[in-house]
Amino acid sequence: MRVVLILIAAGLLLVEWGGFAKRVAPTSMVSAAAVATSSTAKVRVDFDTQLKPIFKSKCMPCHFSGGQMYDHLPFDKPETIRKLGTKLFTRIKQEDERRLIEDFLTQAP
Repeated sequence: MRVVLILIAAGLLLVEWGGFAKRVAPTSMVSAAAVATSSTAKVRVDFDTQLKPIFKSKCMPCHFSGGQMYDHLPFDKPETIRKLGTKLFTRIKQEDERRLIEDFLTQAP
């Protein structure tokens, strides 16, 4: 049994030293890095479908049409949310909702 293992190990060493083993091209590494980068790209956050429901559940009725604060800070407009930034977190406590708002704030308008 030892003899078989020694022969296999010697054969693998000869293949490696002889250059018979297939080398990985540097371009393969670059394309793998590009794939990894593109898969971690953030998905664009939609204000109307993803954020507005959060604000309606936390800030209604005051910051929506007809509310006392609507004229000053209308939360149905993305410009207001961008202006306030993370100050909104005084009312938004859930981590997943905060992360969604942060993603919205970092994306281009």
